[in-house]
Amino acid sequence: MFSVRAVRVAVRAGSRRVSPRVARVSPAIATTLPLRTSRAAYSSARSNDSTTRAAVIQVLNNVGSKREVQQYLSHFSSVSQQQFAVIKVGGAILTDYLDELCSSLAFLYHVGLFPIIVHGAGPQLNKLLEEAGVEPEFEEGIRITDGKTLGIARRLFLAENLKLVQRLEEMGVRARPITSSVFTADYLDKEKWKFVGKITEVNKEPIQTAIENGYLPILTSMAETKEGQVLNVNADVAAGELAREFEPLKVVYLSEKGGLFDGNAQKISAINLDEEYENIMSQPWCKYGTRLKIREIKELLDTLPRSSSVAIIHPGDLQKELFTDSGAGTLIRRGDKLMTAESVADFSDLAKLKDVLVRDREVRDARATVDRYLDFLQGRKFKAYFDEPMKALAVVLDPAPDQSYSTLATLTITKSGWLTNVADNIFAAIKKEYPSLVWTVKADDENLTWFFDKADGSIVRGNDVMFWYGIEPGEELNNLMREFTLHGRAMLGDSNLESRLHRAAQIASENLRAHFASGSVANQARG
Repeated sequence: MFSVRAVRVAVRAGSRRVSPRVARVSPAIATTLPLRTSRAAYSSARSNDSTTRAAVIQVLNNVGSKREVQQYLSHFSSVSQQQFAVIKVGGAILTDYLDELCSSLAFLYHVGLFPIIVHGAGPQLNKLLEEAGVEPEFEEGIRITDGKTLGIARRLFLAENLKLVQRLEEMGVRARPITSSVFTADYLDKEKWKFVGKITEVNKEPIQTAIENGYLPILTSMAETKEGQVLNVNADVAAGELAREFEPLKVVYLSEKGGLFDGNAQKISAINLDEEYENIMSQPWCKYGTRLKIREIKELLDTLPRSSSVAIIHPGDLQKELFTDSGAGTLIRRGDKLMTAESVADFSDLAKLKDVLVRDREVRDARATVDRYLDFLQGRKFKAYFDEPMKALAVVLDPAPDQSYSTLATLTITKSGWLTNVADNIFAAIKKEYPSLVWTVKADDENLTWFFDKADGSIVRGNDVMFWYGIEPGEELNNLMREFTLHGRAMLGDSNLESRLHRAAQIASENLRAHFASGSVANQARG
């Protein structure tokens, strides 16, 4: 019996992401992380203080690998500072999870990321109104805000804003309260809702100025008319308008529940709107607040670049959501519609297909090897999965006559494909159609932990790792492991493109050595 060196069983809460990794990254890595600091002079002076070190160690202890942290830091640092994230903080978060919130924001600040924070104070306002003898009134889910309610709300929002700013300052974070002059609004419907506003304009200058000077901008959701009348605006609406103005990579809604849940009370890990929206909206459990939230998020993302996504997350899990592949809350993206092909002729652009199969594999004779591989596929039953720009491409071969499992013959994914979760969408689609699958990966692959999470089991031979899912323990699995132990990825023969490329590179290298050797002998003979 062959022992399995590494077997992982993943408990999945959704199609994209899985439970937190077992492996932890040593805090010693902290010294090698490319922490991007603000251009402001104070940043370098305080980059080595204990708060910074603690924040970095905190996130390292909550992520799966050094690769993930570096990759996501690089991704978030690739845009201007104000385009990183808009974070909406509900009033209940300020009351019940203030320390967790501020700790998460402190980490982002200390690695040079400056989210735009906008907060509400709904639960606190309800309590103050009741204490003042005013019964809160709502019409179509919107608070009716008369003069007395507006006065109480205004004082409350200023107090809550100051509380958040002061707590951040205590943690070594420079935070700037911005309580006016950002949102211009008209009355939503003065007769129906009184002093409630509909945002018509966002003034970016106070936010940009704060960030450029090294401060986290902390906004209330109050707006003003052009005449200066203060109006109440829902914080979710304010966050959406900020997102439309700044087009950030992330729009984050902090929630006590930590995400959206399906009919089985299971957290929904990810929603690819282009692929899943109609199906989700037709589910019996998708109603009331969940239905409204998904529809509003779709309407928001339809106005933003495809690089933008929305996360609904508990404040204590913010780092895990932002800096790991597995995430922690519910990630919602427009995504890319997945396409499939069941023959080489189904690909409309054969030259593009060849380029995709060769990328990151530019070894000697790679293109000739790819040509031969496509000829091989002409005689095999397979299914290819890819997104329109082909950031990710997978080819799955149907089982051989004497096998119950299919084979992932090749998988190529760009860095953008990893960061935008196209890889997860493709793997989820494969798993729906192929109940058992085998594939191999090089042991030094930087995304190895992702493959472990997708597999039921694995076995290592030298620099190769074989993964599988859906194969029950027994004779077939034993034979599979035996073949891999004896032959490595070569056991897959011509079906595996990587194996073909490796073999072609070896042959080319041997021919080159033979050529130089024969040349040396000829020179000696002439001499």
